[in-house]
Amino acid sequence: MQISRWIASAATAAMLVMAAGSLSAQAQEKLKIATEGAYPPFNTVTADGKLTGFDIDIANALCAQMKVECELVTQDWDGMIPALQARKFDAIIASMSITEERKKQVSFTNKYYTTPLSLVALKDSDIASTEPAALAGKTVGAQASTTQADYAQDVYSKAGAEAKLYPTQEEAVADLMNGRLDAVLSDKFVLMDWMKKSSDGCCKMVGDVKGTETEAGIAVRKEDNALREKLNAAIDAIVADGTYKKIQAKYFDFDIY
Repeated sequence: MQISRWIASAATAAMLVMAAGSLSAQAQEKLKIATEGAYPPFNTVTADGKLTGFDIDIANALCAQMKVECELVTQDWDGMIPALQARKFDAIIASMSITEERKKQVSFTNKYYTTPLSLVALKDSDIASTEPAALAGKTVGAQASTTQADYAQDVYSKAGAEAKLYPTQEEAVADLMNGRLDAVLSDKFVLMDWMKKSSDGCCKMVGDVKGTETEAGIAVRKEDNALREKLNAAIDAIVADGTYKKIQAKYFDFDIY
C-alpha cells in the first residue's frame, strides 16, 4: 500500500515537473518587448496608434529569427528600466545607449547600432561649435535620463550653459522651434531625421560632439542571460543574412551599424 502511494506520489511529481517545463517553454515562445514610441525615426506611434520605426522593425526581425511570438508595448522613458525590473516586459528595444551606469541595473546585448551626439541650434544663432565654451550663456535642451542629458548637465552646464531637460525628445525640439531654447543636444540620427522632416527650416545642424559615440543595445534583466544570448545570436544572424541592411535602408542612406 505504501509502495503504491509512493509510486502515485512520484508520478504526480513527475507530471508537475513536466507541466512546469511545458509552461516555461510556452513562456519562452512569447516575449514582451518595450519601446518608447516618441523617438523617431527609431520608434514612434502613428496617428492610428501603430508602433513604427527602426527599433520596431529590428525587434520584429529578431523575433522572426528566434521563432518566437513578440508583443511590443510602449513605456515612458523615465520608467523604462524600473518597469523591466518589475517584470512588466522581457526586453527593451528603444535605442538605449549602453553605459556603465545602466549596466549596474540591466544586462545588454551586443550593439545593434552606433551613434554620436549632435547639436542643433536656431538658424540665426551665433552658436558655431559644439565645444562647451560656445554654449556659455545659452540654454541647451535634452531628453531626461539619456546620455545627452548627462552630457548637457556634466559638460555644458559646467561651462556656463543652462541645461533644460524634457520627458521626450519631441518636447525638446518643440521648445527649440518656439524659441525657448538656443540648442538641442541629441542622437545624431534622430536630429537628422527631424531636420529633414519636421523642423520647417527653423534650425541648423551645428555638428557632432567629439568623444560621444555610443552603442545602442537591447536591455534585459540581469538574470536573463539565456535570453540575452539568444538575442545576440539573432542580431548576428540578421546582420549576416542582409535583413539588417534592408531595414536600415528604409530609414538611413548610410551605415549606422
